[in-house]
Amino acid sequence: MKKRTSPTAWAKSFGRTWVTMTRLATASGSRALSKTLKPAVAKRTPPPGAGAWLPGFVMGAAGVRRFRLFRPPGVAYGEQLPLMVMLHGCGQDANSFAASTRMNRIAVRERFLVLYPEQDRLANAQGCWNWFDTDTGRAYGEAALIMKAVDQVCLLHPVDGARVAIAGLSAGASMAALLVTRHPERFQAIVMHSGIPPGTAHSTLSALGAMHGHRGTVPLAVTPSTMAAHWPPLLVIHGNVDPVVSPKNGEAAAQVWAQAAGARASQPRPVRRGQRYPMSVTDFKRKGSTVASLVEVSGLAHAWSGGATSQAFSDGKGPDASRMAWAFAAKQFRSAA
Repeated sequence: MKKRTSPTAWAKSFGRTWVTMTRLATASGSRALSKTLKPAVAKRTPPPGAGAWLPGFVMGAAGVRRFRLFRPPGVAYGEQLPLMVMLHGCGQDANSFAASTRMNRIAVRERFLVLYPEQDRLANAQGCWNWFDTDTGRAYGEAALIMKAVDQVCLLHPVDGARVAIAGLSAGASMAALLVTRHPERFQAIVMHSGIPPGTAHSTLSALGAMHGHRGTVPLAVTPSTMAAHWPPLLVIHGNVDPVVSPKNGEAAAQVWAQAAGARASQPRPVRRGQRYPMSVTDFKRKGSTVASLVEVSGLAHAWSGGATSQAFSDGKGPDASRMAWAFAAKQFRSAA
């Protein structure tokens, strides 16, 4: 006759099984939760270093967009600082772009504020600014939101409105160019890193063609005199082995700016610093003033030149694009003073 298992023994066995299953489920859930929360935590973690990392948001017809503002330490009462607007590329956000470019470090040393508008993933699943979507007007709506963020920061923080520059990477560079075409008088300098010039695309399909360098760029609707009076000079940085955005776009961006201003290209000059990638620099000048500069970096792909190697879309081997961007902007600020 088989021995019966007592209710107490069965209960103990069930209890042990339940505890084991609970532990396994908890461990699995913790791993899944950790994997899910890690990007969210990273997104809210301030970049390392001194200074304040301030959140903000703006609302408009195109929805809501968050932004982050970096404010260097030790801002004195009544002090007015320059502002650098930084527009991230696809697959990035304010935090990762700040970490990649390390612009905040330069801001601490040179004393300026840095604004990082952030694209909403509901507006673009890849986090790209919709710079190309002019047919529907979505591009203009996003440009208006970025301009609202600039206005808000200028109103609430110690910003010198006469010293504002804008820079961007990839889709951010293209959006920066679009924003400047709509509000040229608000910016004293623009830096396009691996981007596409305005007037090259008007929809998703045409944007793909533009990325591969298969579309022409529409001339800017501006006269040389108006350009000289109100439009900011342009610095273009582009890698010559960029597989995502054809280097042809860098050339086209500088050319369209130069043609609108009636500027002529100088002889390209080679530049190399230490073991960094070499680059070729071409200035476009009108009456002695530089209207546009094209920096072609040999060996650089689709990444922020000289950025943090730990970050995506960042190449530490290149010349420092952040330093170049700030030096270019600071030169325009001094010229306008």
